[in-house]
Amino acid sequence: MNYQETLQHLFSQLPMYQRVGKAAYKANLNNTLALDEYFSHPHKHFKTIHVAGTNGKGSTSHMLCSILMEAGYRVGLYTSPHLIDFRERIKVNGQNIGEQEVVDFVEENMEVFERIKPSFFEMTVALAFKFFADQKVDVAVIEVGLGGRLDSTNIIEPDLSIITNIGLDHTDLLGDTLQKIAIEKAGIIKPNTPIVVSELQPEVENIFTHKAKSSNAPIVFAESLYKVSKLENSMVYQSVCLLKADNGLEQCYKLDLHGGYQSKNIMGVLAATDQLVLKGYRICQNHIEQGLMNVISNTGIMGRWQTLSRKPLTICDTGHNVDGITYIVNQISHTPHSKLHMVFGMVGDKDIDAVLKLLPKDATYYFTRPSIPRAMAEDILAAKAEPLGLKGEKFPNVKSALEAATLRAKANDLIFVGGSTFTVADALQP
Repeated sequence: MNYQETLQHLFSQLPMYQRVGKAAYKANLNNTLALDEYFSHPHKHFKTIHVAGTNGKGSTSHMLCSILMEAGYRVGLYTSPHLIDFRERIKVNGQNIGEQEVVDFVEENMEVFERIKPSFFEMTVALAFKFFADQKVDVAVIEVGLGGRLDSTNIIEPDLSIITNIGLDHTDLLGDTLQKIAIEKAGIIKPNTPIVVSELQPEVENIFTHKAKSSNAPIVFAESLYKVSKLENSMVYQSVCLLKADNGLEQCYKLDLHGGYQSKNIMGVLAATDQLVLKGYRICQNHIEQGLMNVISNTGIMGRWQTLSRKPLTICDTGHNVDGITYIVNQISHTPHSKLHMVFGMVGDKDIDAVLKLLPKDATYYFTRPSIPRAMAEDILAAKAEPLGLKGEKFPNVKSALEAATLRAKANDLIFVGGSTFTVADALQP
């Protein structure tokens, strides 16, 4: 098989959460452990950093990867889902895994896949860990796929664990309260392993402190160490200034990732680098500054308040739950524009009504359907939105919706594309 045929085989043979949702979720680590045994425990050949959370874990993982690269480490990066190409999930020093590596892995191990019958995600984790070991990375930043406790990545013994934020998402799998979801995320806390929690959320703070204490894991809440003193945006960088709680000193950073919500992620990243230095990592202030300034160029991250065009200004963002959309609506309100055009599509297993209630009523909407089976049909989405005062037209795919918005928008208008990671993925397709 060539690369495209290999992907088609994977998508058709293995249950894939990205496409079918809950049916692909495995509520145990049996398959992951069987694959790990088969491949002789590749994750034990390199250091790891584990990142979980409802929002911000992707940005946090990419920032840490960029800083470690600037410090001279050979860095693996595992994230999900992908936006354009499956290979985005597995990178070494910002470069996607090669097509041939993917093909060879599937062909050479077809027999074990047919015997164990892993999910798409379980197979991908096995591929990532084996590739990182083969590439002799010094350290790999591993992003949790879903939850934490039962996630396929949760077989590693990391130098550091990070939890970014707890919000209501995947409630059908992880629980319908912040506390239940926090318990699942806290599942990545390991014995004697430092844990950084980026946000100090009173509703779940005790869950993390209790799990950390019972695991003898030193715990740090980044938001108690740093306070954002200034946030300024330009076309190229946003500047984030932070005050340290212990000495009141201010430090400013330029960040090539946009969106004010990144200030929360930066606090977690800085607290994480402090912990890594204590563990013996060679990271200095210049590595942090250069790493934050070059996240996009170092790692290739996409879909975080990303500019697609300038006139009219067209922005996409992968925020897709209540917390994520709240940040996005706030960011839109601080972005100069005449009229707002919203290209919006969602998947059916989200809290659609809660998200729609947050959206601005003075926008023109282009309701659409991302190209995955889990997507909500555009006519159903529009029907849910209309009683809330959100008016617009319906489009069968993201491309036609974006084309219509671009045609109608004037030079000083703002077009936003989002609602789902997969709406953004379709907008980014060449």
